Amino acid sequence: MPELPEVEIVKQSLVKNLKSQKVLKVIVRNRNLRFKLPKNFENIIKNRKILNIKRFSKYIIIEFSNKLYCILHLGMSGTIHVIKKNKKNLVTNTSFYHSPFLPKKHNHVELIFKNLRLVYNDPRRFGYFLILNNPIKLKNFINNYGIEPFNKNFNYNYVKSKLNDKKKNIKNYLLDQKFVSGIGNIYASEILFQSKINPQKKCCDLSDYELNDLVKYSKIVLNNSIKKGGSSIRNFVNTSGDFGSFQKYFKVYEREGKKCPKMNCEGKIMRIVISNRSTFYCNNCQK
Repeated sequence: MPELPEVEIVKQSLVKNLKSQKVLKVIVRNRNLRFKLPKNFENIIKNRKILNIKRFSKYIIIEFSNKLYCILHLGMSGTIHVIKKNKKNLVTNTSFYHSPFLPKKHNHVELIFKNLRLVYNDPRRFGYFLILNNPIKLKNFINNYGIEPFNKNFNYNYVKSKLNDKKKNIKNYLLDQKFVSGIGNIYASEILFQSKINPQKKCCDLSDYELNDLVKYSKIVLNNSIKKGGSSIRNFVNTSGDFGSFQKYFKVYEREGKKCPKMNCEGKIMRIVISNRSTFYCNNCQK
């Protein structure tokens, strides 16, 4: 599943290609996504202009004219492809995972614009589109989740107040979207490594120093990933022809058995399973 940096890269691609464009036609080939598309989905979006495209957590928010919003979640396997007229054999995928070109199957939703079309592809159909018809509903949707790591209010005081009495391990709590939105399995391991925190440590046992580092490195790791184009585990490129390269800079993720990359550390990267998810850490740095 794409995490915050990967969704940010998709959002940037969509802003570049779709902002100020008008939807001329909507084609739905399969309504049975994670949440079934309403029967009037095509008519709701048709002839509306895209005013802006934003991201919150792992969600893409498309703002249409007349205060209509479409929230798009990519689920486990969803990708968005942009196909431009009169340009063949170019990369269409706005993200860095799965096929760089538009697949022949599982193209469930298509938005047609003047000089291009957007196609939503999703083999497993865990993604979804959600229509909200006013800003209040959008605000309520966002308020169901914790703040983002980049939010100025994601600070020591916030983290301290949330974790002070929690006995859950810190790895699981970093993945709790009610606590902080956008961090997934890959970046949780990377953040905890940089913070020198053992992923199995109870939240209530974290020191003030560790809490400060947790805030600091959450911002640093995610920001660095965005700058490097997200994590392209399978080495595909996006619509700009760029590779996501953050995976080249992983310190612990999928590096089981390798030496710790920190200078003067003799530790080794270990893999354990926490809540059915692979977790990677240094057995020396993160005691």
